[in-house]
Amino acid sequence: MTAAAAAPFRFFPLQVVRTRRLGPSLVRVTFGGEALADFESGGHDQSLSLFLPHPGQEAPVVPVPKNSDTDAMYAALGAWRALSDDVRAVMRSYTVREQRPDAGEHGEIDIDFAVHEDGGPACRWAQKASAGDRVVILGPVVADNTGVRFRLPDDADEVLIWADETALPAASAILERLPAGIRARVWLEVPHTEDRLEPRTAADAVITWLVQDEGAPSAVEAVRAAELAGSAPYAWIAGESGSVKALRRHLVNERHLDRRRVTFVGYWRKGLSEDALREAPEETAEEADGGTGQA
Repeated sequence: MTAAAAAPFRFFPLQVVRTRRLGPSLVRVTFGGEALADFESGGHDQSLSLFLPHPGQEAPVVPVPKNSDTDAMYAALGAWRALSDDVRAVMRSYTVREQRPDAGEHGEIDIDFAVHEDGGPACRWAQKASAGDRVVILGPVVADNTGVRFRLPDDADEVLIWADETALPAASAILERLPAGIRARVWLEVPHTEDRLEPRTAADAVITWLVQDEGAPSAVEAVRAAELAGSAPYAWIAGESGSVKALRRHLVNERHLDRRRVTFVGYWRKGLSEDALREAPEETAEEADGGTGQA
């Protein structure tokens, strides 16, 4: 009998180290814990599953397995789904804003939460989070994993990025890793002027902020008006699924980009929670895959 295959993802019990308000719509939560010694982010738009407690619970209820093989991971997720809604941990998908393996005793990771007045359980949790609060994440133990969707082709001479506030952490992490000299045309959409967080990048980047409070044009209007210079562009677009779909149609049908060079991820959809989005028809569920929940 062969040994069970090791899973590329594992459960990590963690604690909040600190929180920081970045702007009206963004809260950064820093996590640490002994388990982080084995966490291996692939950077860029690395996604993970975050399990949160219900109000009144000291820790999220997740049947974390003793073994880390693939069968044990699937069994644990099945056991979690079988729990009643009011007991099992709230699960939402998020991206890693930054991993610092050398910070603290076992390293730290940052997750940025988009927050708003009528937000769901993860939004409410983030706004009240404090040092010592316990969570569980299901994240990678190898850097090259399927939770990283941004894949820059070797021949790409221009990168096109659109992100709303829910995808701003991933877009910022992508920009930080772009090689020096490559052209980047970037549109970042946020609700308020104070939400503008200028990314660091070595790329030759032109960043356009689309601030809703300032009457910014729609994503498609802004991108359609731009002149693109690359002969072999690659596009990464993420955020509200309706905007993502419209932008993808524009890039493929009007700009004639090869659809295989357009990575698109619907992180959320107007009027739907992440749970409802995952249960939506196949086309919508594809957009949610790998996304960052903000409900």
